[in-house]
Amino acid sequence: MTTLTTDSPAPARRLPRLRIARGQLLAWLGFAILAAIVLTAVLAPVVAPYDPLDIDPAVRMADPGAEHLFGTDALGRDVLSRVLWGGRVSLLVGLGVALLATSIGLLIGLVAGYFTIAGAVIMRVMDGLMAIPGILLAVAMMTLAQASLTSVIIAITVPEIPRIVRLVRATVLTVGHQTFVEAAIASGTPTWRILLRHILPNIAAPLSVLATFVMASAVLAEAYLGFLGVGVPPDIPSWGNMMAEGRSVIQLGLWVMVFPGLFLGLTVFSINLLGDRLRDSLDPRLARRL
Repeated sequence: MTTLTTDSPAPARRLPRLRIARGQLLAWLGFAILAAIVLTAVLAPVVAPYDPLDIDPAVRMADPGAEHLFGTDALGRDVLSRVLWGGRVSLLVGLGVALLATSIGLLIGLVAGYFTIAGAVIMRVMDGLMAIPGILLAVAMMTLAQASLTSVIIAITVPEIPRIVRLVRATVLTVGHQTFVEAAIASGTPTWRILLRHILPNIAAPLSVLATFVMASAVLAEAYLGFLGVGVPPDIPSWGNMMAEGRSVIQLGLWVMVFPGLFLGLTVFSINLLGDRLRDSLDPRLARRL
C-alpha cells in the first residue's frame, strides 16, 4: 500500500518573503545613494576641492588623477567640484518642481473632480497641455523667458501639472461616491470640510508616490534643458550644462560628460527605487499580493 505524503509548499511561501526582502533591499539602496548625493551637494562648499568657476588654462583637459579626481574640462575647471555644485541645482529643481506641481495640481484636481462643470473645462485645458510633449513645452517656455533657476522650475512644472490633476480628479470622482461622503453632504457639511477631511486623506498616498516620480522626471528635464542650451545660465554649474560643454570635447576627454551623467543617472535611479517602494507600501492591492 502506497503512502502519500504531502510536503508543505515551502517555495511558494518563501516567494512573497523574498519579494518583500528584495523590495526593502532596493529601497535601502536607493535611500543610501540619494542620501549620499544630497549630502555631498549640501556640503559642496566644504567638500569641493576647488571653486567650480575657477579657470586654469595650465591644466586644461587634465586626465583624472590625484590632483583632479574627475579631471578638468576645456577651461581647466575641476570636474569634481562642478559635479558637486551641479547637484545642488539639479536637486533643487527636482524638489521645487515636485512641490510646486503637486500643490497646484492638487488644488486644480480637487476643483475639477468635485465640481462637474468646472471639471469639464479644466480637463479640456489639461488635455491640451498633455498633447504637447513636456520637454518641447518646457523648451518653448524657456525661449520666451530669461534664463534663470526660477524660470527652469516654472517651465518644467507646467508640463507636470496635468499628470497630478488627472490623478487627483480620478481619486475625487471615486471617493466622492462613497457612503461617508454622501452622508457628509446630506448632513450639510461645508464643501471645504468635505474636501479636507474626507477626500484629501484618500489622495495623500497615490499623490505622494506620483510626487517622487515627478521629482525624478524634473531632474532629467533640467538636464535636458541644460544640454540643449536653454536651461540655467552657463555660469551656474549643472549636470546638463556640463554634459553640453563636454559634448564638444568628448574625443579629448570623455570624463567631462561621463561623471555628471553618472551622478544624474544615480540620482534618478535612487528616486525611482524609493518611489517604487513607497507605491508598494501604500497600495493595499499590491501589499495583499505580496
